[in-house]
Amino acid sequence: MWVAFKRVVRAGLVGFWRSTFVSFASVFVMTIALFVIGAIMVIDQLLGASLQQIESKVDINVYFNINASEADMQALQTRLESLPEVSEVTFTSREEALTAFRERHRGDELTIQALDELGENPLGASLSVSAGDTTQYEAIARFLDEQRAGESPQAPIIDRVNFVKNKEVIEKLTAIIGVVERASITTMLILVAAAVLITFNTIRLAIYTSREEITVMRLVGASNTFIRGPFMLQGVLYGVVSGVVALIIMYPVLYWLGPGTTTFFNFNIFHYFLSEFVYFSSVIVGSGIALGLVSSALAVSRYLRA
Repeated sequence: MWVAFKRVVRAGLVGFWRSTFVSFASVFVMTIALFVIGAIMVIDQLLGASLQQIESKVDINVYFNINASEADMQALQTRLESLPEVSEVTFTSREEALTAFRERHRGDELTIQALDELGENPLGASLSVSAGDTTQYEAIARFLDEQRAGESPQAPIIDRVNFVKNKEVIEKLTAIIGVVERASITTMLILVAAAVLITFNTIRLAIYTSREEITVMRLVGASNTFIRGPFMLQGVLYGVVSGVVALIIMYPVLYWLGPGTTTFFNFNIFHYFLSEFVYFSSVIVGSGIALGLVSSALAVSRYLRA
């Protein structure tokens, strides 16, 4: 058994190196397919990080009228905090709002001058309401609509609520992420199919080249397993080499992209790649081995049935 195993391994290695150009073509196409798989994993992390970053900044802001009493504002804050969907409610007084406004526009002399000429604080207090999940903002918005509907028309407490604008931002971003993910998966499937097809034909060509040897092995009583082994090993070698090459290519690419992703997404994709290198390598090399095995199995099985 051990002798047979060594012969299968030796035959597989010889077959891999015998047709250098054909093997290179298979490795090249499979490397592209595996690189795309790795790129999709990276893109998924970037999109998830960007969505999480935006979601962390999204909240519902409730702006009070300047004549609203402190007791009414505190009562609304207490009712909001009692909702199970609400994770945090932050109160900003009129004075704090004015200070923040001046800070934001400290370089705009015209705006500051107009504000000083008013002689009073034109800004109202506000509440910043954060939910545990973005899907829970709808319920909070409905609650606020009910509160506004129950207010006295002569002395309303709430001036406006900015939920609709934030909701549109999340929905648009989610839609964009969905389109990008579907396009990435479609591209990956096309390249995977191309890799399987080329590897399949490569193995078929190798079988055709070795047809006389296979005929002799059949005549002397070699089993289908012994005949199939070298070609299956060739498929595995294609996958392993392609996976390693794809990882080698990804390293400098992600190293170069790392500072940019930190700036735009607050997420260094290169550091993530290094921290999850075992996961990346397992998925990419494992996918390459699976592609090679599937292609080889299809090619050999088709030949042995012929």
